[in-house]
Amino acid sequence: MSQQWTSRIGHILAAAGSAIGIGAIWKFSYVAASNGGGAFLIVFLLFSFVIGLAVLLAENILGSSTHAEAVNAFKKMMGRNWVIIGVIGVFSSWCIYSFYSVVGGWTIGYTVMAATGQLNITDSAELTGIFTRFISDPLWPILAHLTFAGLTCFVVLAGVQRGLEKAVKIMMPLLFIIMILLIIVGISLPGSSEGLKLFLYPDFSKLTPQGVLDALGLAFFSLSIGLGIHITYSAYLADNKGIANSSMWVVILSCMVCVLAGLMIFPALSAAGLEPNAGPGLTFMTMPVYFANLPGGNILAVTFFVLLLMAALTSAISLLEHIVAYVQMRFQWTRRRAGLVVTASIMLMGIPVSLSFGPMSDVTLGGKTIFDVLDYLTSNILMPLFGIAMCLIFGWSRRANAFIPENITGLKRQSLLLVWRYIGPICIGIILVHGLIG
Repeated sequence: MSQQWTSRIGHILAAAGSAIGIGAIWKFSYVAASNGGGAFLIVFLLFSFVIGLAVLLAENILGSSTHAEAVNAFKKMMGRNWVIIGVIGVFSSWCIYSFYSVVGGWTIGYTVMAATGQLNITDSAELTGIFTRFISDPLWPILAHLTFAGLTCFVVLAGVQRGLEKAVKIMMPLLFIIMILLIIVGISLPGSSEGLKLFLYPDFSKLTPQGVLDALGLAFFSLSIGLGIHITYSAYLADNKGIANSSMWVVILSCMVCVLAGLMIFPALSAAGLEPNAGPGLTFMTMPVYFANLPGGNILAVTFFVLLLMAALTSAISLLEHIVAYVQMRFQWTRRRAGLVVTASIMLMGIPVSLSFGPMSDVTLGGKTIFDVLDYLTSNILMPLFGIAMCLIFGWSRRANAFIPENITGLKRQSLLLVWRYIGPICIGIILVHGLIG
């Protein structure tokens, strides 16, 4: 591909930014709290550094060796019959970005509300009402979604070096700085030690089979694997030298953010006497109560939602870049034309997705709203299928094995083959089956 990263650190930060989304903040903490804190953390890290790393490395080898976006990469390595795997990845990215942009818009809306003092409320019931009214409104969430999609498009249109790389080199350090700042504030409060204990102390008696499955799913999805994004990102590397180390660093940074999220949320909520909620409830309804009870809480609330916005943007940028790279190749369009057309399609699709929380909430398929259908299709079917295909290809195909860097030898190579051939397909297959019958 014609464009390249200026440095390997640029690729690592961009790939880590893709993996670090708002789900790492709102889902990880809640699931960990429900499954023995440190016990869940240990299992999550084990899955991340075994299965997650192996699948991530496979995607990075494919991209850096073929220098092609996902669809063409499969064609170059495996032949025309395998391009369907790449197409699944691109389509999944489009579906995810369609609803992720809506959620990203919520972070913009809440950043504005925090900045204007509208969230300086200590009544969680009132905050729940504010959140419900906001997401069900037929206008403001859509405008926020369009703004979020526009911001993402602005970065991607600037190109790999001046857009993606420049953005992540600013946003990723800021993201870590903001998280550390909020951690310092939280652990300095009376009663925060109980939250630290809840998060870090491994209580295996509370780790349920469902918790283990959640750890497996989070390890898989929190790394942004199963879409082909890392194939596209690694295609912008000059060669595949050092790709194993780069993959390891992406896993380390992604897991670090999950751990920092726990350190940020558990002590804070413990000090305030609050419980971590599931999903958006944690970020949009519970955390504002905590900030409202602190001196200077309004500033901290704004800081928190800026953090969420940056986490959302780094993931959205990778989704859009992945789709744009394919569209450029498929139709031989310029980056500008491909970016604008794809963004327009996302903007349009995001409208009914946003309305599925309000005026179109009655429009369902199998009892699921438009938002839920897209989430279910990608998380439970398409992404696991992509992950299984990656494992089987690199585990059993001689063509794929020929692309494995020469410095991955001996025990490292045998361990990877073990994961690709058996452990990965079985574990990801469990995610697929559970998603279909659960």
